[in-house]
Amino acid sequence: MTRKEAIIQAASRLFSEKGYKDTSVSEISAATGVAEGTIFYHFKTKEDLLLHILQGLKEEIVAEFSSFERQRETKKGLDMVEDAVSFYLYLAGRLQDSFLLLHRYFPYRLAEANPTCRGYLQEIYNCLVDIFEKPLVEGQRDGSVEDLPARKTALLIFTMVDGLVRFKNYNLYDAAALYGELISACRRMIEKRQEGGP
Repeated sequence: MTRKEAIIQAASRLFSEKGYKDTSVSEISAATGVAEGTIFYHFKTKEDLLLHILQGLKEEIVAEFSSFERQRETKKGLDMVEDAVSFYLYLAGRLQDSFLLLHRYFPYRLAEANPTCRGYLQEIYNCLVDIFEKPLVEGQRDGSVEDLPARKTALLIFTMVDGLVRFKNYNLYDAAALYGELISACRRMIEKRQEGGP
């Protein structure tokens, strides 16, 4: 791991745990063993460091989703939605610090004034919602999913799944205990009803 990568990793963890404002460059220096001057050599400001973290997160999510799509089995769209839920939960567990960072207020506060930050956040969330929208569209094609507005429905599913991730990350509830109910709720919401059925 390069010094720059070590700085990004430590800053991401500290920002997610303590918050952006409450994390000093000296703490990042202590966590990495890298001098503060070296941190400023790689990143002009603490804000620049946060932007690099968000850019890296965006690239990692896009790469993970691309890999997931390449390996995804051909199934009915309805079943692919279940796979998408499982993938999202896996991704949130693998990138726990990054998801904690996304659940904090400060990136969105910065995005109000910084168009680069806003762009990264929009790209991250577009990719996360795409995880659910693509199987919904496929399900509408194959007849397993109701003819619903795909993007809005994907946003609703994303909100439910991400809510469970927040519960887990903040140690409020065992999200795994709700997995079955989450899948059932998604199916009830999107499954194509049979003619004459309920």
